[in-house]
Amino acid sequence: MTPWLKKIHRWLGLLIGLQLVVWMLSGLMMSLFDSDVVKGKPFRAPAPAIVAWPADTLPISQLLHQLNLSAGNVSSAWLLDEPIYKLSVGKEQRLYSARDGRQLHIDAALAQRIAISSYRGPGQAGQAELVPRSLETRAHEGMVWRVPFSDAEDTTVYLREDGTVLVHRNATWRLFDIFWMLHIMDYVGRADFNNALVVTMAIGGLWLALSGTWLLFTSFRLADFVPAGLRGKRSFQILGADGSRLRTLKAGSGETAFVAMARQGLQLPSNCGGGQSCSLCEVRVRGVAPPATASDRAMLSPAKIRDGYRLACNLPVTEGLELEIPGGAEALSPQRAKVEKVSALTPSLREIVLRPDERVGSAYRPGSYIQVQVPAYRATPKMLDTADELSAVSKAYRLPESWSNESTVRRAYSLSSPVELTDGRISLLVRFMPAPVGAAHHPPGKGSSYMHLLKPGDTVHYSGPFGDFALQSGGREKVFIGGGAGMAPLRAMLQSLLAGGAKERLHFWYGARTVAEAPYVGEMEALAARHANFHWKLVSSEEGQGGAGNAGKLVHLAAREELLALGLDLGACDFYLCGPPAMLSATRKMLRELGVKDGQVAFDDFKI
Repeated sequence: MTPWLKKIHRWLGLLIGLQLVVWMLSGLMMSLFDSDVVKGKPFRAPAPAIVAWPADTLPISQLLHQLNLSAGNVSSAWLLDEPIYKLSVGKEQRLYSARDGRQLHIDAALAQRIAISSYRGPGQAGQAELVPRSLETRAHEGMVWRVPFSDAEDTTVYLREDGTVLVHRNATWRLFDIFWMLHIMDYVGRADFNNALVVTMAIGGLWLALSGTWLLFTSFRLADFVPAGLRGKRSFQILGADGSRLRTLKAGSGETAFVAMARQGLQLPSNCGGGQSCSLCEVRVRGVAPPATASDRAMLSPAKIRDGYRLACNLPVTEGLELEIPGGAEALSPQRAKVEKVSALTPSLREIVLRPDERVGSAYRPGSYIQVQVPAYRATPKMLDTADELSAVSKAYRLPESWSNESTVRRAYSLSSPVELTDGRISLLVRFMPAPVGAAHHPPGKGSSYMHLLKPGDTVHYSGPFGDFALQSGGREKVFIGGGAGMAPLRAMLQSLLAGGAKERLHFWYGARTVAEAPYVGEMEALAARHANFHWKLVSSEEGQGGAGNAGKLVHLAAREELLALGLDLGACDFYLCGPPAMLSATRKMLRELGVKDGQVAFDDFKI
């Protein structure tokens, strides 16, 4: 439940947070308005002085007898200089002269005169018109007289049908009314501050507070409140994939395996720092695994959970716990390598070749990745321009004058070539991660900036290799679909297969926005020319940029068309996918629609 609660809490918090900003800004703006101007007082005539009721008027009883009426309500008033009686007869309001008893009617000319008498501004009165209720007269039911005035404030005077002046409205009031609407969230009537939206926001705010309290308490364990020196100690075992015992570690009571291992120098891969959101720190519990938590179920497949896999950042250490670590404990120990070569393949992609201090072994298989330790640094756009061919990066994006990484972080990068074909060197393909589209002067990615700043001779610290994205055994026909930096593991797999003499048919569809942004195109074309069983197709999403028939397409759609055209037995194929999240999601959906089972599909989502 907790991962879903976190996600809902985050998005609801964003929604309510935006509304809080609207409330704050609209309230601030309303406070800046002059209330007298909003109410139209500067151009409104003062109330007339109280005048004694004339002695020559008809008594009301005589008027009612004379008219033979039975009125529900009777009141006296002044209509300009005329004393009048107002009679409520049923639902009708009637006006009669108090002097001679004749019935009076408000017409356009009289309405205009009444409006002028209530106005003292510089404008000229326009024609009076009888109009239905509007937002400017929302507090009054029925028809009203509207009289506009030609002043700078665009004043309008509204009167009831009986001649009573209702309100003066002006341009300042209309602007104020927009902020009032935003403030009370009544976008229709602009009057009800207990409307459904406000109530919903109030309920959402209450839920946000309660869920935040829950998440706060669940982020702590009881042992966190016990001093480290007073906690009990527990030991647990680190095992290799073959079951061999590699190390015995100590953990404080209540510590997670992730924290305990990191404290003793064994750092599991992680992009979220133990926040239960990337699943890179998965380990396998030997023996009886503890019940899977909500985070385990959200991050790991049902098959892995059945096999005993758990997130180390969410796994409390118990006495005698045995954990199988992918790659063994030696993969978790910090390692060093020298940068041997940096090549700009496209404006945003660079190939970085590392020579490790220690000879690498078979654990560095195609599909695996290493985690590079990104130290604190400060960068400027000019630092990216280490050579003429690299200057395109800083020219292609709007970068800030400088940006920095204040503390050590780690980032994962897949091997782009089999180590046995590079004499033990580690080849990485790193995409520069600029600011979001439209976010001017936003700092680019911390990891990609660091990697693009590297020069030959620099030292890189890393751990690994890790990952379970790997070629399946057997000679089944294979389909590779990728995009962006997803080229790296797919290229390594294909090089390994072709160098090893694979005879099965291999298909590779690679998508890029333009041909200029596609790496290793010449290499792929050369491999396709040398190996009759290798089918390569470049796909570009921009018109006029791709290979024959594949311009202006998305890679998953191009692959779908050609898979159907080739008439492959899709049930007899293995599929390998790697690329941006949107491309990966669309491709997996497409394969399901074609009847491909999930068990046939291996993918690497970079744990984004």
